[in-house]
Amino acid sequence: MAKLLVQNSGPLKGEVTISGAKNSVLPLMAACILGEETVTIKDVPELRDVKILTDVLTSIGAKVDKTEANTLEITTEEITSTEPDYDLFNKMRASILIMGPLLSRAGRAKLPMPGGCAIGARPIDLHLKGFKQMGAEITVTDTFIDAVAPEGGLHGARVYLDFPSVGATENIILAAVLANGTTYIENAAKEPEIIDLANLLNKMGARIKGAGTDSVKIEGVEKLHGTFHRVIPDRIELGTFMLAAAITRGEILIKNIVTDHVKPVIAKLEECGVEIELTDEGMVVNAVGKELTATDIKTLPYPGFPTDIQSPFMAFLSTVDGESTVQETVFENRFMHVAELNRMGANIKTQDRTAIIPGNKKLEGAQVIATDLRAGAAMVLAGLVADGTTEVSEIYHIDRGYEHFEEKFRKLGATIIRIED
Repeated sequence: MAKLLVQNSGPLKGEVTISGAKNSVLPLMAACILGEETVTIKDVPELRDVKILTDVLTSIGAKVDKTEANTLEITTEEITSTEPDYDLFNKMRASILIMGPLLSRAGRAKLPMPGGCAIGARPIDLHLKGFKQMGAEITVTDTFIDAVAPEGGLHGARVYLDFPSVGATENIILAAVLANGTTYIENAAKEPEIIDLANLLNKMGARIKGAGTDSVKIEGVEKLHGTFHRVIPDRIELGTFMLAAAITRGEILIKNIVTDHVKPVIAKLEECGVEIELTDEGMVVNAVGKELTATDIKTLPYPGFPTDIQSPFMAFLSTVDGESTVQETVFENRFMHVAELNRMGANIKTQDRTAIIPGNKKLEGAQVIATDLRAGAAMVLAGLVADGTTEVSEIYHIDRGYEHFEEKFRKLGATIIRIED
């Protein structure tokens, strides 16, 4: 298994360009199942999850071509299987996003229970609830989900989500695009990635209104056509590099960004004393010589503070003056990184879904584990300011969500080396 060796690197300085959003490109790729014509997607990040979903799509009959760097052409003229390869599908939770389009276009989807990061239960009951209300018959076992559309296809429905789940919102939109009649999703998730998906589908001929609000309307159409689309920048990668500047007390110019997507992160960093300036080139995050202090964070669905930035932000808070608290409301098991940060001397205490970070800690290099994707980034950030060497293992999690991770950090002055065991 590969590892990253990270050393205290001093203040990071330079510029970095943000890649296309991992959490956006996966549903965009799934959307290509809905039409027979070619969809060209640009700014596709080179990630492990993208490779897995490429293989999943190929296993059901799609043709996926990488025509140039960060560009995919996806054509699904014919669906040859409604049961994707078990081993492939089980490697990544986002594979569940092919269920809606498969069910809508082919009339059936038989899928294994999805895998992914172990950060909480993340049940798919909301996905299935939507499909049932659209007429699908669902059979669930310990290992498989089998969904069958009624004769004549799915029909429109009014679906209320008990929680504004991003995945459920996306999957129900994907199922509704070709359904008979109109579907309404109430208490829908508002994430930018959902807007990106709706924009692609509308380019393909769908009729979707309200994406990015809590009420989405989808009028079913008979067929979709090919199109061209560029993926939005990755707001979680943006937040990670903002924190890289903050934790190392450096200054970084970050390019290819949408600042509206990270308003809560900007607000909290500024509360801590980090200077953030927006320029024609991008965002300059400056913590050089700043006296940084504690703040409190509560994760919430978008547009609140993103749960995916919670663990990297906690690493930063362990280095500032004063006591901070972090309350996690989205996932019930997203404090696994606390034990790893404590190996480095952070001395964080947790109670239920709240963590208390004493701050002002001098971190020490240690052998730590990337317990999930964003926790892996947190371990690297901590390693950049810790005395000695930090060895981060199980970095396949990092490879799932960050493109050219260590190369981008090295260009900013970080001492970080990948070791292939």
